[in-house]
Amino acid sequence: MTESTDTAGRERNRRITDLGTLKALAHPLRMRLYRGLTVARVTTASHLADQVGEAVSLVSYHLRKLAEHGLIEEAEPQSADGRERWWRPASDGVSIRDEDFRDAPEKAAAHTAASRLFAADRMDMYRRWLDERTHWSPEWNRGAESSESVLRLTADELAELTEEMLALLRRYEERGRAAEAAETAAAGERPEASQGRENVSVHTYAFPFRA
Repeated sequence: MTESTDTAGRERNRRITDLGTLKALAHPLRMRLYRGLTVARVTTASHLADQVGEAVSLVSYHLRKLAEHGLIEEAEPQSADGRERWWRPASDGVSIRDEDFRDAPEKAAAHTAASRLFAADRMDMYRRWLDERTHWSPEWNRGAESSESVLRLTADELAELTEEMLALLRRYEERGRAAEAAETAAAGERPEASQGRENVSVHTYAFPFRA
């Protein structure tokens, strides 16, 4: 996999290959904080503490742990109040590959445990959507999707399918960000709901199985 960078010089998709960084991210609260930073792009510990319902001191501690492993970094202050640090993700995303954690039993076990934690966290998000979807408009309910397909593929074809799905998601991500940036510039500040835009979570799983 080739690493790429955005126009600000950050990695587009950082590949996590060491056990320490994997364990730093695979923590229930840190996963929520990292997602919150990804959505906000730039924010403070106090804002994140309000989102997750935890003390600012605890949130600050976990943000520093994420920063120690290069997952997040300090950002330019967005206000005149210099008492708080501002944070941003150090990359536009992260990727974790099985092949990087196969060379030792401890690493393989940690990767499996982390993968289970990530899957449970995503399922919690989806359950929340199921519980709350009646409060969303018909348009959003029509656009939301949940499906399963069973294909007959080779390993190479599965890899090709995965790359094509991720490329499609990147195109939509870039299109949405560019449109929002243009809308923000036109409005003079970031709108609360820019042209009807909301955060959308897309979860993909593609794996072999035997009946």
